[in-house]
Amino acid sequence: MTYQQTLDWMFAQLPMYQREGKSAFKKDLTNITAFAEVLGFPESRFKSIHVGGTNGKGSTSHMLASILQEAGYKVGLYTSPHLKNFTERIRVNGHEIPEQEVSSFINKHKDFLEKERLSFFEMTVGLAFDYFAKEKVDIAIIEVGLGGRLDSTNIITPEVSVITNIGLDHTQFLGETLPEIAAEKAGIIKNKIPVVIGEEQKEVKNVFVKKADAQQAPIYFVSDNDKNYQTDLLGDYQKKNTKTAVATIKKLAGFSVSEEHIKEGLLHVVKNTSLKGRWQVLQEHPKVICDTAHNKEGLSIVLRQLEKEVFKKIHLVLGVVSDKKLDEVLPLFPKEGHYYFCKPDIPRGMSADCFRTKSNDFWFER
Repeated sequence: MTYQQTLDWMFAQLPMYQREGKSAFKKDLTNITAFAEVLGFPESRFKSIHVGGTNGKGSTSHMLASILQEAGYKVGLYTSPHLKNFTERIRVNGHEIPEQEVSSFINKHKDFLEKERLSFFEMTVGLAFDYFAKEKVDIAIIEVGLGGRLDSTNIITPEVSVITNIGLDHTQFLGETLPEIAAEKAGIIKNKIPVVIGEEQKEVKNVFVKKADAQQAPIYFVSDNDKNYQTDLLGDYQKKNTKTAVATIKKLAGFSVSEEHIKEGLLHVVKNTSLKGRWQVLQEHPKVICDTAHNKEGLSIVLRQLEKEVFKKIHLVLGVVSDKKLDEVLPLFPKEGHYYFCKPDIPRGMSADCFRTKSNDFWFER
């Protein structure tokens, strides 16, 4: 198969969560464990940092990769979902996996993938782990896809586990309350492996402390750190992520990372890792900003940042998926402004007309 045929085949397998939603969520690690065995357990052949949480895990993962790259290490980075190209998900020192690697891997294992009915995410995780092992990375930063306990990435034994924060997102899978969601995300806490918690939230602190105690895992809360670090990632909300990334580096044993490496890594995240979609300024005149925030907590932070901008009239282009709880997110947006509704180019996307109709109950000007 060509690269495009390979992607089409992958997307056509068991549903992809970003495209289909709930029907794609699998509460089972059986498939990924079996696939790892077929691949020779590649996840055991490189060191890793596991990054979970509701918001900020993508930015934190990119910051960690950038810092370690500045320190001279060969760094793998696995994130999801991708914005434009599938290869964005798997990078080594900022370079995306070659398309040929994707095609050859899937072609080689196609019979197994079909027979065992692996999901898009499961085969992608296997591909990433196999590629990082083949590339002999010094360390890989692995972002959790959804939840933690039953996420396909959770077959790794990392050097450090990271949980950025807890918010009410994906409640149909992870639970309706913050403690329930925290319990799922705490599933990445491993036996005697240090865990860094990005925000000390009173509703869930005890969930993490209990899990860490049960696993004899040293636990560290970042909120105690008052030092601010500069980063090239725009948006005030990145301050928490920088502190989380630095705290994680401080708990990473066996790697030589100086304060200068931390400083330079945080200042060159975009250059080192090609991160996109986090308060990304596309142009200045007129100013155009894009951000991938998609839940109440993330959008609240982004819209607070937006209030600091100076403008005569604001134009907002919005697209959501069909299972988004609009009553939670739409009231966050400003009353005054021109709104443009669009449909994400995925089956799960809500149509522009439907989105516009549902917005009638809220504050929008037509």
